[in-house]
Amino acid sequence: MNRKARPAADSALPRPIPRPGEGKRGPEGHLGYLVRQANVAVRAAMERALADLDATPAQFAVLTMIVAYPGVSGAALARLTFLTPQTINVIVRNLEKGSAIQKSADAVHGRILRLQATPKGQALLKRCRVRVMEVEDQLNRLAGKDEERVIRRWLSTVAETLSLR
Repeated sequence: MNRKARPAADSALPRPIPRPGEGKRGPEGHLGYLVRQANVAVRAAMERALADLDATPAQFAVLTMIVAYPGVSGAALARLTFLTPQTINVIVRNLEKGSAIQKSADAVHGRILRLQATPKGQALLKRCRVRVMEVEDQLNRLAGKDEERVIRRWLSTVAETLSLR
């Protein structure tokens, strides 16, 4: 009778998944994973903050960029918000349906649509910003002013260095 060796009972049990900040999800984890984990946590906090305004973090980002760069095209908006052109089309359609933005044809290139926020869109953005600032305030409380400057500089440098040119 040929029996295979069985692992010890305690090694057969799966290891518990660590909470954020513990094990590989903590300071000893891979840097790229920690950046992603932080991004997901911030996005989830923003989703909760914006939920009762019927706005998503992606819609907030799109509306923010349209207000910051009036007349921006959909293609430029996709690059600014790190969203696909297909996703931008859906978001723009929904914001337009909600009368938050309006489109107009480019004066030179008629196929390019220029996007503008309407007064209703600007009011929505203002309400969203209040909620998003609550999340930003939570982030700011995690670091002192000097640390925050270092973090901002580092994140900007990461994006600049690792971005496709």
